[in-house]
Amino acid sequence: MAEEDYYKILGVAKSASSEELQKAYRKLARKYHPDLHADSDEKEKQRAKQEFQKVQQAYDVLSDPKKRKMYDQMGPGFDQMGGNPFGGQSPFGGAGGMDIDLASIFGGAGRGGAGGGGGFEQIFRQMGGQGPRGGRRPQQPPQPPKPMEEEITIPFAVAIKGGEHQLSFQRSNGIVESINVKIPAGIENEKKIRLRGQGARGYEGAPRGDLLIKVKVAQHPNFSRNGLNLLIKLPITLLEAAEGAKIDLPTPHGTITLTVPPATSSGKSLRLKGMGVHTKDRKGDLIAELQIVVPEDLTDEDVELIRKFQQQHSDEDPRRGINW
Repeated sequence: MAEEDYYKILGVAKSASSEELQKAYRKLARKYHPDLHADSDEKEKQRAKQEFQKVQQAYDVLSDPKKRKMYDQMGPGFDQMGGNPFGGQSPFGGAGGMDIDLASIFGGAGRGGAGGGGGFEQIFRQMGGQGPRGGRRPQQPPQPPKPMEEEITIPFAVAIKGGEHQLSFQRSNGIVESINVKIPAGIENEKKIRLRGQGARGYEGAPRGDLLIKVKVAQHPNFSRNGLNLLIKLPITLLEAAEGAKIDLPTPHGTITLTVPPATSSGKSLRLKGMGVHTKDRKGDLIAELQIVVPEDLTDEDVELIRKFQQQHSDEDPRRGINW
């Protein structure tokens, strides 16, 4: 970290004024402070913590005219080259630390009294510091309220292909609000979507909370789902089963032609690769289970014809392999 360009870390020019440095520092501190990443995964928390430390170190040096002059002359390692103007101490430690009112970064809210140090104090300890001068404990930024929770039911087709769904809900002040929720392709039943900053408003100065939406997927009259695979029980006629056929089958990715081989029995499954659920990096299959449909209005003559046909194949018992 010591070899990085402090001006680049803060995103300012080398000629930046103290006001420009302070503005850049406040913006980045709001973005990376660990307390504002409490709901993130562990990897994101660590990344935010490291970025916050870089920002803090860069601002600590560049906001002090003496330190900044030494840094401009000798680079990030100036305090290890005999040129440390702070009496041999680290820029972050003891009397060499700068007097920073951290609460001002977050608009002055969230005053926690003597016990309000929280995450700020922990960051100072991890960076080797003793906290702001004069014994003042860092003040914790205002915390957002707990996430609001809502539930929506979306059509099966939207869950597979993705799309938008309108959610209407009532806020605590009684106002009914409608928002469009973006549904990712392939979302599963009862998964949750988090909308950052779309939840309840906190007290003055606190960030707005999140909105958690539980997604329920309605059943489809023909298709079902198993993981990334789509399943369908596909009816075929006696003639199609006997002589084979080409059948048009609608799918989420367009209508395809399915080939039914001759002499097909009910229960035979045909797998269509890549025609199931699609996510960002995976594709499932479509599995069609063929089911022979016998007409309900068979006449006596029809049944007699079937009986004669069966008698010609009397040695073929379809249940001969069944045992207990």
